[in-house]
Amino acid sequence: MKLRKVRASAPGSLMLMGEHAVLRGEPAVVCAIGKRIRVALSPREDGKVTMHSALGTHETTVEELAADESFRFVVGALRAERDAGEGGLGEGMDLDIRSEMSHQMGLGSSAAVTVATLAAVAAARGEEVDAGKLVERGTAVVRRAQGGRGSGADVAASAYGGVLRYYMESQEALRLPVKPELTLLYSGYKTPTAEVIARVEEARKRDTALYDALDGLIGETVRRAVDAAVAGDLETVGRMMDMNHGLMDAMGVNDARLSELTYALRGDSQVLGSKISGSGLGDCAVGLGRALRRDFGAVRLDVEVDGRGAVAREDDA
Repeated sequence: MKLRKVRASAPGSLMLMGEHAVLRGEPAVVCAIGKRIRVALSPREDGKVTMHSALGTHETTVEELAADESFRFVVGALRAERDAGEGGLGEGMDLDIRSEMSHQMGLGSSAAVTVATLAAVAAARGEEVDAGKLVERGTAVVRRAQGGRGSGADVAASAYGGVLRYYMESQEALRLPVKPELTLLYSGYKTPTAEVIARVEEARKRDTALYDALDGLIGETVRRAVDAAVAGDLETVGRMMDMNHGLMDAMGVNDARLSELTYALRGDSQVLGSKISGSGLGDCAVGLGRALRRDFGAVRLDVEVDGRGAVAREDDA
């Protein structure tokens, strides 16, 4: 199949509620953010595949699709498209990848580049970009690259856009009728998500009933927050975020720095609630609202929710 020259993009994402419990069947709330990863695809006719980004350059072939750590999600997406039997990768391609993400905060960049790559290949074959298909295939790619871990919530946000209630098993994503302003503070360090999940699972083995109860309570805060969001009651959403943070603390994924940032956000008159965003033990705290205070002694990012998910178009340039 002869490919077209196309451009595609997908937004980054931010977990708002439901971390850890989403892996046990509870709902989560995730949103797309106004920072995107953009992929420009140009077809080749020599069987080669080249990838270029700020991380460097990788060259391989359609047949081999050799692994490369800097491009593992892109390579994974290409392998999925090549092996799906839906048109393949033609005779090769050049991929130019540009990111608007902060180099300090992950912001779902792995999911975003996976989704953007999948969307680019689909568009290059002349197909419509199907968000549900992007979630199904993208989640499989991300899990494979991360050793089987991952709910797929970040993939769903990149594919659909907006603020979503998400269930892992069914991959059901419900768009919520809110686009809140958010304040994000970076702690200055991260613990890999897989490592945090492993720690929680070890603790769960010692106190299974208690951790099951925590999962259920986290799920209940999410359900109440979703109902409040549908009703336009952001104050209750913020209160549920505060409670969700306490439950994550009980799970053992909070620490002194995250507590400091979370309570600093909570002390701002414009912030309705705050909590850890992500798996914990580092990374970010998120506040519901645009904080008035400017200096928190941490890297700050004011986040806009992006209502657009993955998009792709033919490149006429």
